[in-house]
Amino acid sequence: MRVIRGRAKTPETDRDASRRTLEWVAEHGEPTIRAWQPPRHVAFGRRDTNEPGYETARDRARDHNYPPVERNVGGRAVAYTGTTVAFARYEPVEDSRRGIDDRYEALMVDVESALREVGLDPERGEPPNSFCPGDYSLQQDGKLAGLAQRVTADAAIVSGILVLDDHEEFATVIGDIYDALEVPFDPDSVGSVEKAGGDTDAVLPALETALARGEPTAELPLRQI
Repeated sequence: MRVIRGRAKTPETDRDASRRTLEWVAEHGEPTIRAWQPPRHVAFGRRDTNEPGYETARDRARDHNYPPVERNVGGRAVAYTGTTVAFARYEPVEDSRRGIDDRYEALMVDVESALREVGLDPERGEPPNSFCPGDYSLQQDGKLAGLAQRVTADAAIVSGILVLDDHEEFATVIGDIYDALEVPFDPDSVGSVEKAGGDTDAVLPALETALARGEPTAELPLRQI
């Protein structure tokens, strides 16, 4: 299993690295994991782009000094403050129509394990009117994490976002954006590792260990993808 560390310099190049990683896994057939802190930006989902207030929402993201980008999965907008954690497991697949729920469940178990390692006791689910609402979420004193999945003909990426410490800034930015999109949102629904009393410094290594599931890893530098 390969592990990728670090981030690219801009939101666009960082997201391009994720796309190229998925292609690399499809070509080489080797599972790959990544846990990192993307550059500051707001990632809009496909559903957001169809809303009447989408352009206003993009303007509000810029007003907060968050470059807006679009992601290739559904769901609603999420903010990356610069410390917000992204995590992903890339896997080769033989049949793109199978295994979706199993991959979600496996990653949920691993992220739960990582959060327990840093001192939390997360529960599945999310408070009402949370950011990027979905079935695969974790909460403790507010929503901590949510998962998404993208599947191509030969590979799948199951990924997620984890609020590390900037829950107040995250809530302010997302609150303004969801207001423009007319999406219900409760700022108090946002949690974070820090808010729940966890060890923020231990999160990235704990996620890497959990996502690797005990398998040996070899680093795959971003520049080689």
